[in-house]
Amino acid sequence: MTAKQKLPLSGIKVIEFTHMVMGPTVGVMLGDLGADVIKIEPTKGDNTRRLVGAGAGYFAMYNRNKRSICLDMKSDEGKDIARSLIKDADVVIENFRPGAMDKLGFGYDDLSALNDRLIYCSEKGFLAGPYEERTALDEVAQMMGGLAYMTGPPGRPLRAGSSVIDVAGGMFGVIGILAAIEERHRTGKGQYVKSSLYETTAYLVGQHMAQYAVTGTPAQPMPARISSWAIYDVFDTADDDHVFVGVVSDTQWVVFCEAFGLHDLADNPEYATNPERVKRRDTLMPKVRELFGKFTKPELMAKLEKTGLPFAPIAKPQDLIDDPHLNAAGGMLEVTLDNGTRAKLPAMPLEMNGERLGLREDLPGIGEHTAEVLKSLGYSDFDVEKLGATGTIRCGK
Repeated sequence: MTAKQKLPLSGIKVIEFTHMVMGPTVGVMLGDLGADVIKIEPTKGDNTRRLVGAGAGYFAMYNRNKRSICLDMKSDEGKDIARSLIKDADVVIENFRPGAMDKLGFGYDDLSALNDRLIYCSEKGFLAGPYEERTALDEVAQMMGGLAYMTGPPGRPLRAGSSVIDVAGGMFGVIGILAAIEERHRTGKGQYVKSSLYETTAYLVGQHMAQYAVTGTPAQPMPARISSWAIYDVFDTADDDHVFVGVVSDTQWVVFCEAFGLHDLADNPEYATNPERVKRRDTLMPKVRELFGKFTKPELMAKLEKTGLPFAPIAKPQDLIDDPHLNAAGGMLEVTLDNGTRAKLPAMPLEMNGERLGLREDLPGIGEHTAEVLKSLGYSDFDVEKLGATGTIRCGK
């Protein structure tokens, strides 16, 4: 959306006590939608900023459209500043271990007494139940929630290739917050919202649980599953590359046969319906593999493009950076990394009134907005300087 358009959550104030992925996902989505998100970091900065390896991109992806202030939350002055921000806030987000915020005096009961309109969102490992106090991570939830079993081949559980449970759990947190805001319009009161990793995983594998209920047969891991469609696989091409192709209806089967001149298959009643084709997949697939193997990847994709059949090249994440579709119409947002490098990252996958949600605040430096926020609370330049000298706050660039 353009800067001139009023964003859906304009005027909503969010105070964020989060790290890693799940909590920051809630904040970035609310920020993308127009909320004023103030991220409270420790005076050394969020540890997520310093992750390496697979976690090196967490901060960059999930912390745009936020302002950063650094407070020593173990000090009385730091707590007073945080409470001043929360007094007129709409939402608080936190994703620390169970009980951590309560020990600080910033649990739901403490803060709702300060501000009864407050919506307090906790992102945890588990909802209420026997596991509630356990520590969980995305990978823990994937393993115990059946997703890793479904992703890897039999006997080799494998986590999904991104922090899918963290992100989905964050999305459920956003849904809860938006529902609570709507309810507040009627009641005038805030409430406690809680989203979790384990229950999110269970929800995502619910289709496989339902399959078992319907058929009485346990779902097989995806690499060993019986496909619902005869042609629904990755195929080798003549130039040693790969393309996924799906033919998922009887109408598409006719289109497929016509496009590739497979008149003998099109006229064969044994392949006329999808259930019959699935039965004969072992004889059908070698023919299709041989056929597709005669085309290079560009040739096969060009032919499939004309048919309207589902297909996809096998892309790596870095391939998406220059994807022409993602780069059209605001689908990628350019942020500035700590080293000054500009990086293009995906926008929120949502259009509203035909517009994509854009970038209002670049990735914040550590404590970049501390002075600005404190002054909005009535602190003077002298006050800010004094608090900085005592280590209560940290002001960044």
